[in-house]
Amino acid sequence: MGADTTLVIALAAVGAALAARVLLARVTVFEYQRGLLYRYGRFETLLGPGTHWIYRPATAVQTVDVRETLMPLTGQELVSADGVSIKISLAARYRVGDPVRAINNVAGYLMLLHSLLQVALREVVGQQPIDQLLQQRDEIGGQTLARAAGPASELGVELLRVDAKDLMFSGPMKRIFAKVVEARQEGLASLEKARGETAALRNLANAARLVEERPALMQLRLLQQIAGSSGNTVILGVPSSSTPIPVRGGRTTEGQLPSPPAPEEQ
Repeated sequence: MGADTTLVIALAAVGAALAARVLLARVTVFEYQRGLLYRYGRFETLLGPGTHWIYRPATAVQTVDVRETLMPLTGQELVSADGVSIKISLAARYRVGDPVRAINNVAGYLMLLHSLLQVALREVVGQQPIDQLLQQRDEIGGQTLARAAGPASELGVELLRVDAKDLMFSGPMKRIFAKVVEARQEGLASLEKARGETAALRNLANAARLVEERPALMQLRLLQQIAGSSGNTVILGVPSSSTPIPVRGGRTTEGQLPSPPAPEEQ
């Protein structure tokens, strides 16, 4: 083999390498991605993770991230069923479940998903009064998810979770709700006071009934009161029909004073 032949072979090899470099391309699809392969502008197949060689002039690959992603919806101005304006923020977790449908069937699936969540949230809020929304605020996200999951799957997107983050009112509504809460607390305080007064009256009624049935209890209670007091003058009024009270130095009977002591004999 002559030198000319060797040179031709070398040039052919270099030309083939250059042609392969120009015509072929290496595409890497990572684990968290999927690749959509298009040949002459038409979708052909879905590529999994790995390295793929494609024919550059006629083939293209578009990668799609299929990891779980968070989409925030901040400050959605809504009106409840009873006409109260409220602003709600959401946090939606999703992932692309069908890359082919998400890319080929819709233009901008993220924008459409955002609109679907807005519409679903508006339906949830618009069908409930404000009191029910505040009492069941933890269920707003679940109800929104239930309404938006079906339409989102038609976009090729899988909704995983929706949470309501903040519920905010305008300045006047804040003052109104503060007054409502204050009035509710005052009502609870009045109710507790009435319950206490009722219990006290019930105890007094029970005590009066016991005294009526057993009059001696009144005397015992009076003695307890005297024993617990000091430095005070207590005047006792004894009814004429009561039992005679013995007095030191003599005895007395009912309605009589004690007799004076007898004089000493000389």
